[in-house]
Amino acid sequence: MNVRTRSLLHRVVFGNNGIFQQLIPESASIILTVDFSSSSLFHSDRTPPSSKEKKNLRHQYQKHREDFLLSKERIKLNLRTQRDETVRKVKEMATKENIFTIPNLLCVVRIGLTPYIGYLILHQDFRLACGVAFFAGLTDLADGYIARKFPSQRSNAGSFLDPLADKLLVTTVVITLTMVHLIPVPLTALIVARDVCLIAAAFVVRYKSIPPPITLSKYFDLTYATANLSPTTISKYNTGIQLFLAVTTLGAPVLGYVDHPALHALWYITAASTIASAGSYMFQKGTYHLFLRKKPGQEP
Repeated sequence: MNVRTRSLLHRVVFGNNGIFQQLIPESASIILTVDFSSSSLFHSDRTPPSSKEKKNLRHQYQKHREDFLLSKERIKLNLRTQRDETVRKVKEMATKENIFTIPNLLCVVRIGLTPYIGYLILHQDFRLACGVAFFAGLTDLADGYIARKFPSQRSNAGSFLDPLADKLLVTTVVITLTMVHLIPVPLTALIVARDVCLIAAAFVVRYKSIPPPITLSKYFDLTYATANLSPTTISKYNTGIQLFLAVTTLGAPVLGYVDHPALHALWYITAASTIASAGSYMFQKGTYHLFLRKKPGQEP
């Protein structure tokens, strides 16, 4: 093969638009930049290269090889970073949901009525307070029925919002009834302590479920669903007992059975169910589910 043929072959294979340039990245071609056509190593009509020339060629090859390996690692790192960023964005898009549903709207209405009910109790307007509390109870029944009947109205934000509305209503009614001396202080302290712990735990679960970087806008974005809460069976019974306590105590001044022995018995039942409910959350697994789990060793 003469010099002209070798040069033409080199341009076709290793040139700017050659075969190798189409098969490998530009950064990987630096290992192929040795000028084969001009090197005396490939000319049969010249004398063999000297030891100095061989040493220079080896040095040049080693340098290009090291540059190639460094470029390869940089490309791999960039691709890995872009892949992780793309996966993170796709997961965020997949977990966005519509929070403007009828059950969530009813929960907001119930939360809005809560301070008004407390105001009425403190001013001992028990008849009107009973009426507003009854309407709030209807919204609780309605949002649960709609969420079960129509899957499109379900949302993971509702799994936080519905129990939060219930806890705020019960806690407000119990505290204000205690302030007018209709419920004993120790029972109220027990109920409030449990609810405060559950709300704090919900905030912790929210923090654990958000992938980094964690920002305030992402943390308080209710459309960004990262976890789902599942109340325990005992907790559901306890919520019903607490609501029954609040309703019966609220109606006691209206119907004239204040300080009835049945109310005293209900106090002890409520206290026992409250303690059992707190224990169920502490020892029972599966009370919440994270959608975006962090990898082991990943910083929160």
